[in-house]
Amino acid sequence: MNFSYWELKNWFTDIDYTIVGSGIVGLNCALALRENFPESKILILEKGILPQGASTKNAGFACFGSISEIIDDLKSHSEEEVTQIISKRWNGLQLLRKNLGDETIDFKPYGGYELFLTEDESTYNECLQKLPFINELLKPLFRNDVFAKEVDRFAFHGIKEYLVFNPFEAQIDTGKMMNALLQKAIANNILILNKVEVTSYLEKKGSVEVVLGDFSFSTKKVLFAINGFAGKLTNNEVKPSRAQVLITEPIPNLEIKGTFHLDKGYYYFRNIENRILLGGGRNLAFEEETTTQLGQTELIQNRLEELLKEVILPNTDYKIAHRWSGIMGLGSAKKPIVEQLSDHVYCGVRLGGMGVAIGSLIGQELADLVK
Repeated sequence: MNFSYWELKNWFTDIDYTIVGSGIVGLNCALALRENFPESKILILEKGILPQGASTKNAGFACFGSISEIIDDLKSHSEEEVTQIISKRWNGLQLLRKNLGDETIDFKPYGGYELFLTEDESTYNECLQKLPFINELLKPLFRNDVFAKEVDRFAFHGIKEYLVFNPFEAQIDTGKMMNALLQKAIANNILILNKVEVTSYLEKKGSVEVVLGDFSFSTKKVLFAINGFAGKLTNNEVKPSRAQVLITEPIPNLEIKGTFHLDKGYYYFRNIENRILLGGGRNLAFEEETTTQLGQTELIQNRLEELLKEVILPNTDYKIAHRWSGIMGLGSAKKPIVEQLSDHVYCGVRLGGMGVAIGSLIGQELADLVK
């Protein structure tokens, strides 16, 4: 890398904290570090033009788990673990709203819905049967019932009679959220460099050497906030998981408003003004979708189009405007990993597809590890 004296002096000298990843976690971590250490020099490194993983690519769901997801989690986690995870997601959403403001992130409290395909008899029956139990489990946190049965009023096709409604769920504008965080970081004298990939690091006595290909520099601390890309650099139990998405052209008189879940959260859709965004389908090819490569596959895109045509918009003309994908960080447990890896290295990863909900909180917790 052909850096000048000025570039080396201003961007790569006397750095206190280097954060790898400029997504929700990385930016919130940087802002919390600025508050804790007002005079410090903070540098964020991002390998993409924009945050590369999921922070600018997610569907903008301000959610904490559909009823079928929660029931599924209870099969591998204790009741206490599940309620703690949901509490963290809920508190993270409140922190996001407090930090940026509802108007800034275009927060719309339309509520969330789970629908069940006609053939999904067992999940449907289990959710309706356990609905009172789940409400009781969550009552100490929400002080009210979270889930309720509602008859479908959206004219979906091929689904069971009842939807499960959650009034505490909302939607946001992901782009506006990230733009506000980036502006806030810059206003707080936080340096952000894009198209810079950390290839390795070497811990030394009192510092860390950060390697960027054929160039390296020294920093006092390194904090990894790279979620789905974390496995290689942090040796943590984090698996990348690609999520594929499509969005329609504007649809006149679209009456669908809210956030919607289908098939234990493996599919999700929402309105963005008068468009429909639909994503998911990694359950069709778990192995193939365990990847850090962005892109789409015919198998999943065909299934998304099938759901759009046959279930969501059965009697509506529409056109697909755009397709994309993002990379989530998943693992065998739902609890995020926020830990000190060594004397001067830390990480906040494995957000489990809930970055909007818990990203702000994980960023704060990551910064608070630094003494």
